[in-house]
Amino acid sequence: MQNINETLKKLANNQNFQARYEALRQQVMNDKRVKEFLEENAEHITREMLDQSMTKLYEFTNQSKGCKDCKSLEACKNMIQGYEPKLFIRGNYIDIKYDKCKKKVMHDEQQKHVRLINSIFVPKEILKASFGDIELDDQGRFKAIKMAKDFVENYQPGRKQKGMFLHGPFGTGKSYLLGAIANELAQKQVSSLIVYVPEFFREMKNAIGDHTVNDKLEAIKKANVLMLDDIGAETMSSWARDEILGTILQFRMLENLPTFFTSNFDLKGLEHHLTHSQRGEEEQLKAARIMERIKYLADPVKVEGKNRRM
Repeated sequence: MQNINETLKKLANNQNFQARYEALRQQVMNDKRVKEFLEENAEHITREMLDQSMTKLYEFTNQSKGCKDCKSLEACKNMIQGYEPKLFIRGNYIDIKYDKCKKKVMHDEQQKHVRLINSIFVPKEILKASFGDIELDDQGRFKAIKMAKDFVENYQPGRKQKGMFLHGPFGTGKSYLLGAIANELAQKQVSSLIVYVPEFFREMKNAIGDHTVNDKLEAIKKANVLMLDDIGAETMSSWARDEILGTILQFRMLENLPTFFTSNFDLKGLEHHLTHSQRGEEEQLKAARIMERIKYLADPVKVEGKNRRM
């Protein structure tokens, strides 16, 4: 059997091999991100190290970085779907490590929410909503749409920003507007969570039996942007109001996390709803505390117009 070094020498002396290698080398050296890496680490990189690492550098140049070449996670062209390559120096050569891309991080976060809150149902039309599909046929929704667009445009993680308390008659597009906000945020690689409140409270009640209340509560209260849909449509209990809703809103108020609400009630009507529990208890002070948190987190906006569900 031939010695491998002799084989490599023969390849090195082969003109066709040399031409292909030089073409590959030029492609690698002309890559913008490779150039940036070599400039940043110029004092540590030798010509020998560069030649030994050419295969890894070529692998790096042929993959998507920053999700710019991938329309979706499913369409990711990289060797490891959902992971983007990053160069680093390992000893005497340049190597590649793979970190989760933005789309993968957002997907995993959304899947985590799905696994924890598996009985919350959001209609398909809400998940596909966009600002471009919302009709501007009356003034009853114009202010809400403008404020929603302003929120998305100005959103920055970690920055204090109030959400919206969308209230008005049934069928005027309040929930659809939440979906549009969520989809626009997704375009900016920002994950959000829409929670149908009546279903969520039922889920939390059932979670007492399997001891998953805290896990579910953590997932909800820490969402980057939380949207509580149809608050006031649930049968209110003191436990759900104080231990669940109160805990979520208190955390988000302290952390200045954007929170949206939709309701058929205005603020006064919602406070009355929260005051009276299903057992007939009347607790004005506790309801007032919840309302103060809602007012801190969101600006009230009335949404009027024709019923689009009829």
